[in-house]
Amino acid sequence: MHMNKVGILSMQRIKNYGSFLQAYALKEILKSLGAEVEFVDYHVAEPIIKDSTKSNGKFKKGLEALSGKACIKHKIQYILHKKNFNKYLTELHLTSTPNYNPKLDTLVIGSDEVFNLIQSNGNVGYSLELLGKDNNAKKVITYAASFGNTTIEKINKYAKTEEIKELLCDIDKISVRDENSFNIVNNLTNEEPFINLDPVLVYDYMNSSLIPDINVKEKYMILYAYNGRISNEEAKKIKEYAKSKKLKVYSIGGAQPFADKFIDCSPFEVLSYFKNAECIVTDTFHGSIFSIINNKPFITLVRKSKENSYGNEEKLTFLLEKLNLRDRITYDVEELSKLMDKNIDYKNTNKIIRDEKKQTMKYLKENI
Repeated sequence: MHMNKVGILSMQRIKNYGSFLQAYALKEILKSLGAEVEFVDYHVAEPIIKDSTKSNGKFKKGLEALSGKACIKHKIQYILHKKNFNKYLTELHLTSTPNYNPKLDTLVIGSDEVFNLIQSNGNVGYSLELLGKDNNAKKVITYAASFGNTTIEKINKYAKTEEIKELLCDIDKISVRDENSFNIVNNLTNEEPFINLDPVLVYDYMNSSLIPDINVKEKYMILYAYNGRISNEEAKKIKEYAKSKKLKVYSIGGAQPFADKFIDCSPFEVLSYFKNAECIVTDTFHGSIFSIINNKPFITLVRKSKENSYGNEEKLTFLLEKLNLRDRITYDVEELSKLMDKNIDYKNTNKIIRDEKKQTMKYLKENI
């Protein structure tokens, strides 16, 4: 019997926990549907937005990490964490040489911000392969793909409308994960794409044998954010809250000011730390998801996009509204204790996730 040869074109080589866990989850979901799965790479291209404050050289990246407000020990731990992250990628069975444009039955583009093309990240750039250009697959679909903070206004501003439209129209089936992405696809193709959950919410990580036990005696809260995104004032407030609850602050994903520990661990161990935490403060999409799949008290700091600076409002607001968790959003860390002490009705959220899982399996089964 011929096994369907399926490729996943995603952000699987990006060194962060969310990218890894969404890629692993989608791989396992597709395998459960009987597919033979491999990861596909894209050629990195020149970014559309030139940002002179951002550096893409490793040495400069290291300097950026050292210049933050966290203590020097945590900064060094963070740099080593990034340096050694590749060892986890063996779990994804990535090829040592990039796997460009392989022959496939189906190419699945997603999840993650695969369509976030109007940005300044030199690890991605304006790579049209992420929209299916030059593929060697009989069929191309997307799953829970996101334009991130690329908006229709930015696409128009940089005169990329026709190019992006043409490639989107060539994709056989489109699934996105947020309203901004839905609106862009709808606007450019006149078709309504499917909306599906991120694979980390769909794949049952917490009941799998992947999640190890961790032995932590003290009570702690997690601050999950990328390096340099939590201001001193925010970190101070978080620390005060932790102290009032007799908790230690563990920073994961980035070195943060006022944290008691920087946790350097595997992606699967991250989920263990979330499972055992008392509560979580995050300003990331996957930090919110890791909290949700563990049914934990959490708050999400949402950042508004300003011009070309990073913002996560588009994807985070939609995610939390969809899961009936709108009241976990704040733009101001001052609201921390008021929001954190508010009970979360996870029964309702878990039901939404269960229903969405069925939709995911149906979509993928019908389209791969």
